Amino acid sequence: MRRGLWFFAGAGAGIYAVVRGRRAAEAFTADGLKDRLKGLEVGARMFRDEVAQGKAEREPELRERLGLVPHGRPELAGSGAGGMVSTSSTTEDSSTTEDSSTTEDSSTTDQEEGST
Repeated sequence: MRRGLWFFAGAGAGIYAVVRGRRAAEAFTADGLKDRLKGLEVGARMFRDEVAQGKAEREPELRERLGLVPHGRPELAGSGAGGMVSTSSTTEDSSTTEDSSTTEDSSTTDQEEGST
């Protein structure tokens, strides 16, 4: 009875060692290394996505807490000429942009009418 127990214990240990050895050998083949690199790539992508998601969730909270407006500049309380930039130049720029987009839209409409 004792000899049978030791026989099966030795056979089990031998099978375990062979399986572990084959797995280790497969891990260092070209296909095994490719699989490991793909796994690392997937892990890095998942980590990047988790960080981006956390950033997107936390950013509005921080902006509100620090008093930042959506485009990233602090809100200024009160009005004064000391160091303030006039907004008239930005108004002119936006009206110029609107005029050019309107011109493009009308020329696109003319081309579509001519092609039909």
